[in-house]
Amino acid sequence: MRSLEAKLKTSFIVSAVALSFIGLAFVHSAGSYWGAVHYADSSPFIVKQAIYMAVSIGIALVIMKSPLTSSPKTWTFVYWMTILLLVAVLIPGVGAMRNGSQSWIALGPFSIQPAEFVKVALIGKLACSLDKIQGKGIFQFSHFGLILLPAALIMLQPDLGSAVIMIVSAFVILFIAGYPLKFFAFLGFAGIGAFVALIAAAPYRLDRIKSYIDPWSDPLGKGFQGIQSLFAIAPGGLVGHGYGNSRQKYLYLPEPQNDFIFSIIAEESGFIGATLVLLLFTVLLASTFGIAIRTKGRYAFLMVAGMGSMIIFQTFLNVGVVSGLLPVTGVTLPFISYGGSSLMTTWIAAGTIMHFTVGRKTS
Repeated sequence: MRSLEAKLKTSFIVSAVALSFIGLAFVHSAGSYWGAVHYADSSPFIVKQAIYMAVSIGIALVIMKSPLTSSPKTWTFVYWMTILLLVAVLIPGVGAMRNGSQSWIALGPFSIQPAEFVKVALIGKLACSLDKIQGKGIFQFSHFGLILLPAALIMLQPDLGSAVIMIVSAFVILFIAGYPLKFFAFLGFAGIGAFVALIAAAPYRLDRIKSYIDPWSDPLGKGFQGIQSLFAIAPGGLVGHGYGNSRQKYLYLPEPQNDFIFSIIAEESGFIGATLVLLLFTVLLASTFGIAIRTKGRYAFLMVAGMGSMIIFQTFLNVGVVSGLLPVTGVTLPFISYGGSSLMTTWIAAGTIMHFTVGRKTS
């Protein structure tokens, strides 16, 4: 039994680190030409990503070792701090506008995206709240307040992708905590209504759905990204064009080092490389839930399962978008896509999972 626990921990760490190094390599390859054109330098993304990675893993190690990670007070504080940041990002002069969304706070040459951090903060806060509640008393309106407050603030930016990941991850933790199935049936119908309302509030979302169904109806507009992503994936074949030899990164696929980096991986390393990345995510998923099942206490189980669900759902959403299975939504690939906030959030989740490994006492 002890050897199995050690294997789960090792598998989780190795897969997470391997994915980050793969990300580092392909951020350099995918972003080299974009950097040369827009910044007169082919290496700005790899330099920043290396810094982000070192800082993120360092933070994860602190979270893994710190007793504060087990404290409900810590997660309450972190949750409300991220709420304040979500409010701050909407203030003119504080929040920075990029690609039509006011989602960043600029800090010199770097920036932070509060919507990323609130995802892990919400999971931690919900786990604390759900820890002592079971049976008929588990249904609490306060849980929906905790979810809807950051969701509303994120949609004001607007950032549909982050809101979807946060909400789905939150409802996953409610499900594994024991919320009744009839609640989720009701939620499905309510979700349809909310979906229609979101489209009515911003008609461009309907255009995205239309371009998803038939991207060739607007190949130079709404369907452009999806088509160019498929143009990267399809010619990759079995082994790809070779590292650094992507064609789509030459300004055909906008900012390929970000949301569409998996397309570049498939183009340069082919089916074999793309499958390896997906296998590493599968190992990460299996080891995460192996750790969750063997944790001691309900609180630890909810934490580990919730953090793992967030990472895996975001992976599914990103790969689904770049492969044309889902409508285009701005979502990064965990551990791999360029971006400090995204990478740091993923490693915060990973550090929290490692904190609650088998045998650790929880408060």
